[in-house]
Amino acid sequence: MANHTTEPVIDSVADALTSTAEAAARGDGATLVDSATDLFNSLVLAGEAMFMSLLRPWVGYQALIALALFVLAYILRSTLGPRIRAWMGTREGWPKWRMRVLVVVHQRLLQIFFVILIWTVVLVMREITWPSRSYILSLIGTLSLAWLLVAFATRLIRSVLLRRLVRIGALAYVTLYILGIVEQAARILDAAAISMGDFRLSLLMIVQGFVVIGILLTLARYVTTTTSARVAKNEDISPSMRVLITKVVQIVFYTMAFFIGVRSLGIDLTGLAVLSGAIGVGLGFGLQKVVSNLVSGVIILLDKSIKPGDVISLGDTFGWIQTLGARYASVVTRDGKEYLIPNEDLITGQVVNWSHSDQFVRLDIYFGTAYDDDPHLVRKLAVAAASKVDRVLTTRAPVCHIVGFGDSSVDYILRFWICDPSAGLTNIRGNVYLALWDAFKENDISIPFPQREVKILGQDHTFEPSGTAGKLPG
Repeated sequence: MANHTTEPVIDSVADALTSTAEAAARGDGATLVDSATDLFNSLVLAGEAMFMSLLRPWVGYQALIALALFVLAYILRSTLGPRIRAWMGTREGWPKWRMRVLVVVHQRLLQIFFVILIWTVVLVMREITWPSRSYILSLIGTLSLAWLLVAFATRLIRSVLLRRLVRIGALAYVTLYILGIVEQAARILDAAAISMGDFRLSLLMIVQGFVVIGILLTLARYVTTTTSARVAKNEDISPSMRVLITKVVQIVFYTMAFFIGVRSLGIDLTGLAVLSGAIGVGLGFGLQKVVSNLVSGVIILLDKSIKPGDVISLGDTFGWIQTLGARYASVVTRDGKEYLIPNEDLITGQVVNWSHSDQFVRLDIYFGTAYDDDPHLVRKLAVAAASKVDRVLTTRAPVCHIVGFGDSSVDYILRFWICDPSAGLTNIRGNVYLALWDAFKENDISIPFPQREVKILGQDHTFEPSGTAGKLPG
C-alpha cells in the first residue's frame, strides 16, 4: 500500500509535469521556466519524503534484515548451486522439458532462496512481534515473489528482445501495483505528453502500446508456431500447401498484432491513408523485383509446380529444393553448395523438375563399337550390364538401340530408369559406363579410335595413321 504522506507529493509532481508539458507545447518561455522550477521542487520534496521514511527505527532494521537475508541467499546459491548443477548432469534420461525447467530454476536460485528466507522471517516476526514491524519485509518479499513469477512466465517467450520488453513492462507494473501507486504513476506518465493539433502522444500511451504489441506478438507467435507444427504433421496436405498456409497465417496474425497495437496508441489509421498510398506507389516502383519475387513465390505454392524435396535443374545448377521462402528458393547441390534462387527465375525461366509428377527418371548414355563387332551381341551385353547396376530399375528394363553408323564406329544409345534422382545422376551414369567397360572387355568388344586419312599435296605418298581401330587395352 502507498504511504498517505507520499500521495500528495506524487500528485504535485504530476501537476507540475502537466503544466510543464503544456507550457512547452504553447512555447511560453516564462511559464515553462516557472513550471520546470515547480517540477524540480516537487521532485525534491518527493526525495525528502522518501528519505524521512527510511529514518524510522524499524524501517532501518527491516532494511538491514533484508540485506542480511540477501547475503545468506547468495552464500546458499554459491554452496548448493554447483552441487545441483552436478546432480542435473546425471539426469540424462529425463525429458527435455523437465531439463529446461531445471535449468531455469538453477539460473534463479538466488531469487528462490531469498524469497524462501524472507517469507520465513516474515512469518516468524508476525508471531513474535507487531505486524507493522515486518511490513517492509513483507513488501520486499511480495515484490521478490512477483518478480520471480514474472521471470518464470516470460521464459515462455522465445524471442530474446520481445522477452526482455515484456519482462520489463511486467516488472514495472507489478511493482507499481504492489506499492499501490499505479494511478499516480499513470497520471505522471500521461502528463509527459506531446501535443500536435488534435493529436496527443504521452508516455503512458507509448508504454501501453508496447505492452499491447508485445502481448499480441507473443500470441501471434504462439498461434503461428502451433499452426505450423500441426500443418507439418498433416500428410493429406501437399508440402507446397503447407508452406503457403504457414506463410498466410504468419502474415495475417503479425499484421493484426501490429495494427491493433498501433491503434491502442490512439493513432487514427484512416488519417494515414493518403500518406500510405503515396509511400506504396514509391515502394512499388523501387521494389519491383522484391514484389515480383513475393508474388512468384505465392504462385509457385499455389500451382504446386515446385515443392520442397523436388530435384530440379536450372541452368548449370542441379540439386533438390530444401526450403521455399517468400523471396527465394533454397537449392542444395550434390557438392553441398546452397543456392538461393529468386522465385521470379523459377517462374520465368526454364526449370527441369526431375520429380514433378513422380520420382521416375530416364537417363540416356551414348557409346560406339567397331564395325567388326556383332551389333546384336552388343545390344544384349549393354542391357545386361546396365541391369546389374544398383539403382537401375528392373521393372522398367533398360533398352539399347542403334542410332547411326558413324565415321569409325556403330553408334548406340542405352536408356535406363531410376527412381531416386536426389541421390545423383552423374554417379549412376559413371557406374553404368564402368559396367559396359567390364562387359565389353570380357567379350572382346572393341571401342574404336577415330579413323583419319591424311594426304600431303604435291607428293605421291599417302599416310594412314597406325592404331586407328585399336581394341581395348588387354
